[in-house]
Amino acid sequence: MERKILHVDQNCFFASVEMKNHPELRSVPMAVGGDQEQRHGIILAKNQLAKGYGIQTAEAVWQARQKCPGLVIVPGHFDEYTYYSRRAFEIYCQYTDRVEAFGLDECWLDVTDISGGPDLRILADEIRSRIRDELGLTCSVGASFNKVFAKLGSDYRKPDATTLITRENYKDIVWPLPVGDLLYAGHSTQQRLARINIRTIGQLAAAPLGYIRSYLGKNGEQLWMYANGLDDSQVCLSTDRRIIKSVSNSTTTSRDMTCEDDIWKTVVTLSDQVAARLRRYRLVCGTVQIQVRDTELHVFERQQHLAAPTDIADEISRVSMDLFRRSYSWEKPVRSIGVRAAQVLQADCPQQISLFDANYETDEKRKVAEVVDSLRQRFGKQAIRRGVQLASKSDLLPEGQLGWNAGGFSAGKSREDKS
Repeated sequence: MERKILHVDQNCFFASVEMKNHPELRSVPMAVGGDQEQRHGIILAKNQLAKGYGIQTAEAVWQARQKCPGLVIVPGHFDEYTYYSRRAFEIYCQYTDRVEAFGLDECWLDVTDISGGPDLRILADEIRSRIRDELGLTCSVGASFNKVFAKLGSDYRKPDATTLITRENYKDIVWPLPVGDLLYAGHSTQQRLARINIRTIGQLAAAPLGYIRSYLGKNGEQLWMYANGLDDSQVCLSTDRRIIKSVSNSTTTSRDMTCEDDIWKTVVTLSDQVAARLRRYRLVCGTVQIQVRDTELHVFERQQHLAAPTDIADEISRVSMDLFRRSYSWEKPVRSIGVRAAQVLQADCPQQISLFDANYETDEKRKVAEVVDSLRQRFGKQAIRRGVQLASKSDLLPEGQLGWNAGGFSAGKSREDKS
């Protein structure tokens, strides 16, 4: 039986929620942005009027204002976005039990098994209508025979539109699109494909599979299959718990970091919160990664495997700082830094410990960390802080605030909600 997959994408989600709650914003170019004074000034979402000025998500607020001097910037209200996301999810679950979230504003639905159900386009239009009538928001829906093409469909026409991609028309709709529109075709992959004159999905689909596999490896093979409509990945059950693959914290500090002392204070704070999240989800990590961005926005990443998995902040911060010291030459100040705990596994999984490395974490350290977690949960995050955090000047991380990109999870097939 031919699968019937929908992908629902809320249009300008954050901005749409703000305009619903503040109707006066509908008539002006507006965007949801970070705190520019704390240098978290990036565009998180924009409305259609702002889009008309060429304003793009993730660009700096100052760049957006150059394009549109009258741009209205409003702060984000994450609780509101979560509320509307959950309400939309509840609507989707009334059609099928196979609903898979992809961030707060996107979901796949597998409606193959709806007996005697309406035509796929009619069903997509009905969902758009319900989102509009019941939530006061708009969405675009892609309808197709697999997940990848359904997502391409929801991006194809916006706002408030349905695009049907079938086996008969997908070459006409999908193949002319830029290869970067494919799911998981990142910037680096696009650049590599451009070097061999592959810039559209159709060009990728027409390339010999063996060549693409040898050039890009397993990821290249997967993208080639996506381009040719050969995606058989399943839509998860709405009750499935998504597998967390990593836990991360990152921040752009209030001023540039100019010495190792600045880096250490920031890394300790980030590692402390990463470790707390690991313990909260009863996970440990086998690899620590850092991401560093300098004042010219050049980025590098480094990682190190651990002798034994850990959920202790001291170990994560020590490894993170060691990675930084070995990798950064201080040609420029540092604008932002991130710490990621990767290769996570359940804390109660059996672990092979080296006979020759006695630096694995002790039960005593973990018990202390759990007591700290309990006290912070009861009395607030600032109830107990490390000495280096108390000594840290407020011009780096005021009151421990880490900004919009403070915490994140990476899941198996979807982005995990921030906590």
